[in-house]
Amino acid sequence: MEKPEKPQVIIIGRPNVGKSTLFNRLVGKRLALVDDQPGVTRDRRMGDAEIAGLRFTIVDTAGWEDEDELSLPGRMRKQTEASLEGADAALFVIDARAGLTPLDTEIARYLREHDVPIVLVANKAEGAAGEAGALESYSLGLGEPVALSAEHGEGIADLFGGLWPIIGAKAEAADEPQELEEDYEEAPLGPLKLAIVGRPNAGKSTLINRLLGEDRLLTGPEAGITRDSIAIDWGWTDPKTGDVRQVRLIDTAGMRKKRNVTEKLEKLSVADARRAVDFAEVVILLLDATQGLEHQDLKIASAVLEEGRALMVAINKWDVAEDASHLFNGVRHALDDGLAQVRGLPLLAVSAKTGKGLDAMIGAAFDLRDSWSKRVPTAALNRWFDDALSANPPPAPGGKRIKLRYITQAGTRPPRFVVFGTRLDALPKSYERYLVNSIRDNLGFEAVPVRVNLRSPKNPYGGKDR
Repeated sequence: MEKPEKPQVIIIGRPNVGKSTLFNRLVGKRLALVDDQPGVTRDRRMGDAEIAGLRFTIVDTAGWEDEDELSLPGRMRKQTEASLEGADAALFVIDARAGLTPLDTEIARYLREHDVPIVLVANKAEGAAGEAGALESYSLGLGEPVALSAEHGEGIADLFGGLWPIIGAKAEAADEPQELEEDYEEAPLGPLKLAIVGRPNAGKSTLINRLLGEDRLLTGPEAGITRDSIAIDWGWTDPKTGDVRQVRLIDTAGMRKKRNVTEKLEKLSVADARRAVDFAEVVILLLDATQGLEHQDLKIASAVLEEGRALMVAINKWDVAEDASHLFNGVRHALDDGLAQVRGLPLLAVSAKTGKGLDAMIGAAFDLRDSWSKRVPTAALNRWFDDALSANPPPAPGGKRIKLRYITQAGTRPPRFVVFGTRLDALPKSYERYLVNSIRDNLGFEAVPVRVNLRSPKNPYGGKDR
């Protein structure tokens, strides 16, 4: 099946309103000449644009001149009119500092006669000087303007809110090529980078030796035998499928309380263990069943989560555990209570000595990495966002509404989201937690750290509520 085309968005407007500057801003490169002299752009120019994960083709056009069709400006206008054919949306750009002109009004009238959806853009709206022109543009009858400064990059993200309802579905289809043709499938993840951490003598090296089936690492009753982080490439055979999956095991030096780290060599070992966490994808915190969960374990877990790594907990020495059910439930409760930022961490009972639970542990680590690497389709993310706001609208402190306009996933590993809106500095922390918990519960990120950043555009309307 042929790969779907990205939606095409055309920039239109009279000369010298900043169309080429906006084009350059959206494509992230200086592809179009920019000058104060009107008419610098004479031909259509195309580029790949992206706003907050929304990808589309942007078309820069010559300025719309009110000239005879046979003249050069007239022929440039014809080129602009032709570019509307096949366009999915048009950005009609006005100069907010100069205010509306008769030519702006004529272009608006022309655009209203066509079927191409229009997003009105009030460019050069930075500062108080652009406020009047942006407000005046409502009179064009094209809806609420997106106020921005293409030159300074202010307000560009707000274009997402204008374009997504128009081109979002088509962009989503073009952005999911792996479902359409094998040639476009994303490259599979590499070996699972798996770090084993925990307090000294929790049995980390013994566990790795059991996984490898050989005495690869030195073990013994003395705490702190392992001084360096050691990476070992290993092929794990999935007992469910028989497939061999590649793992890079990282054994680390035991992490102790600072007051117990006295030797210089051991201090270096702890620092090395922390660096190993930085290079891991999934981290297994290994507990000693004979000692249970201690405060130092929670500190280690918290440090792993702060680094944005996927974390799971394994209780080792299960073969000698006393009152196993009570121990397991106690650790579960303590983890949920002590690590409020991530509830429901995978918790497994294992024995490095007998091999109990080790295959389940590795399988769970692969599943956890999948969640940690997951990207939510933009359409599904926006559906969740609408449902979350409907179920629990943001508060209005002091009687002033907080507007949450849209959300985008900025990255993975760990999953990172950006929420755009206004007055977000007044959004209570409790509502931020609500969004994070709802993302986890509804989008499949239950046991991985999730980052949500709030971003408000600089307000060209001088703080006035509209």
